[in-house]
Amino acid sequence: MLIDTHTHLYSSQFDEDRDEAIQRALDAGVGKMLLPNIDHRSIEGMFALEEKYPGVCYPMMGLHPCSVNENWETELANLKACLDKRPFIAIGEIGMDLYWDKTFQKEQEQAFITQINWAKELQIPIVIHARDSFQEIFEILDQHNDEKLKGVFHCFSGDENDVRKILGYGGFSFGIGGVITYKKSTLPDAVQHIPLHKLMLETDSPYLAPTPFRGKRNESSFLPYVASKISDIFEISELEIGRITSENARHLFSI
Repeated sequence: MLIDTHTHLYSSQFDEDRDEAIQRALDAGVGKMLLPNIDHRSIEGMFALEEKYPGVCYPMMGLHPCSVNENWETELANLKACLDKRPFIAIGEIGMDLYWDKTFQKEQEQAFITQINWAKELQIPIVIHARDSFQEIFEILDQHNDEKLKGVFHCFSGDENDVRKILGYGGFSFGIGGVITYKKSTLPDAVQHIPLHKLMLETDSPYLAPTPFRGKRNESSFLPYVASKISDIFEISELEIGRITSENARHLFSI
């Protein structure tokens, strides 16, 4: 059984065939799908999936850096109220995104730190979104990392030096998705330096579909293509890659 550790199944891009997409994933051997939150607008759809597919869909709670704006403190207060009511598998997705806009960079940093502290208090992992922001995120983790902090760099896109830096924190894993299958991707060079016990699979659907579906809507049923590529890199069977990465996910997220 494979575990898709990062999928936005509640996205409007699945409104026409959400149930069918989930069934395709189950048929493809993807038995669990972990749902990162974006902001207050994604909570209802995420909870609906959890209710309809118990033991398959697992929600997280967090504020995506691209949703950090002038109302970021209100957003965090709303999300904290959810965290106070019930358990979640992780705080996510959180982090920093400086690709589109740097207007709220300081607010992104503050929101990230606040949510790191939530995770420590609750003893659950964080799911980090890092786009054009590795150095900024490293500066924050250098100050706040300790034995209580654990998590995953979702959709990891760094190089060998980033791998070494992240491994040095001790408690972090790497979420690998469809980008690793792209012809010109340098990710395979970096991934070979990651220990197998630190690897997890993800789609980030509906984004970043793997080859041969690149440019189309991604979905969890495409996860075996990611597993196949990682199998080639490490020269072990896809079955073993599935077993190891799923065990890693179950351990980190306590599912």
